[in-house]
Amino acid sequence: MEEEKKRDGWDKLAVLLQSGGGLLTAVTVTILGFIGSNYLKDRENAESALRERMQANEANIRIYTELMSRREEAESALRKDMFVSMIQTFLKPGSGSLDEKVLNLELLSYNFHESLNLKPLFIHLNKQVHAAQGAPKTEYLDRLHRVATEITRKQMLVLEGAGAKFDRVIDLDSLKRNPGGIALDEATLALDGITRTFSIVVQDADMTKRELKFRLEVRTPKDTLGNVETNSAEFWAGFFDFPMIDNTRLDHDQRCALVLNAFEDNSADITLAYFPGSYASLKEQPYYQEVVQSLMKTNAAMNVEHQRK
Repeated sequence: MEEEKKRDGWDKLAVLLQSGGGLLTAVTVTILGFIGSNYLKDRENAESALRERMQANEANIRIYTELMSRREEAESALRKDMFVSMIQTFLKPGSGSLDEKVLNLELLSYNFHESLNLKPLFIHLNKQVHAAQGAPKTEYLDRLHRVATEITRKQMLVLEGAGAKFDRVIDLDSLKRNPGGIALDEATLALDGITRTFSIVVQDADMTKRELKFRLEVRTPKDTLGNVETNSAEFWAGFFDFPMIDNTRLDHDQRCALVLNAFEDNSADITLAYFPGSYASLKEQPYYQEVVQSLMKTNAAMNVEHQRK
């Protein structure tokens, strides 16, 4: 009898455990289902919010691009009319006084210096000022020099911020004593992971035009074995050579330009700028490009965030 009672007790316990286990399993399944449902719901809400933000950002890009496109069309039409009006002063024979031509060259320079090679106009007008009779030559020449210096300064600020540079001072008396030219100290600059060595030889000087003749040599290491690629060029440079337009093309879409900063009786000061090719002859609306690139980066960041989740 005692064994039966013990057996009945164990049986009852087994029944209770089985029923409790089923209940526990049901509760566990319910809790897991609830947690899983909430997780899926939160994930769906997050994905939906992400899609809405991306769609809103894409809509902003389209709207901004359309607005800026219309603005560019209007400004292009205005600049075209302005350009035609000013350039006619130089193209029509006998049209415009010397003062008007200098003024129009100033307007052209300040508005179109990043996209037009204005050196021929500067040289042409400089000759006209020197040949003019009874005109205030000093005033006009100062204005030409001032606007050329200002345009060079503006362009160099942009190029220096995007690349690298070095300065050199040239002893013109030493150049006169060495008709074969004088070599300046070499410099090594790095840009976008590419290192180049720049060598400059000053070959000649035109004291009247205030120009210098250079031989530029650029050496670029090609591998670890010591192989070097060399690019060289010879050219005259003066105050009317602007670096965004008058530059030397290098491989990997890069450029370098020599700029004449000062030209005195005994010395001259130059700067070599080494910069990405995308900054040569810059087009208008750089801020528009920066805004669009920023919006695109935001979309890319959202995509990365979505993929991580």
